[in-house]
Amino acid sequence: MIVSRDGLIALAGLGSAAVLAAGFSFQYLGGLAPCELCLWQRWPHAGAVLLMVGALLLGGRMLPLAGLVTMIGSAGLGAYHTGVERHWWAGPDSCTAGAGLSGLSGADLLNPALATPVVLCDEVVWQMFGLSMASYNFLISLALAVLWAAALASGRADRWGWNG
Repeated sequence: MIVSRDGLIALAGLGSAAVLAAGFSFQYLGGLAPCELCLWQRWPHAGAVLLMVGALLLGGRMLPLAGLVTMIGSAGLGAYHTGVERHWWAGPDSCTAGAGLSGLSGADLLNPALATPVVLCDEVVWQMFGLSMASYNFLISLALAVLWAAALASGRADRWGWNG
């Protein structure tokens, strides 16, 4: 069975919506506060959901390409975050173990109004089968990139009359 271009776009966009729902569920239902890199990884998925809506409503031919690029970027962020968690390379100074309190005064440290949980990007707070959420984002984003690529190829095949 061959899935239509719109079907592929819907699968890709709904996949990103599921990733966002999982992230918010871990945060608000599971009590796992996201780190800075986790938050960065949500943006491409939000963009992909908007691209899905735009592609299905407007039928733009370039929107699947934008979805593909967005998911490749998301996979890159997931791979980068995985490397930070596994200490293969350094992460942003603002959210790794090297992130210090040097910018805060003693009064700031004792002010409960400024107390926010520090979530470090280089610590794995949840994993399953040895893979962290960042690793799963990498793998899922690659799979969603394949769907966007298939939608892009399907649109080109239709345009050139290759689909009979």
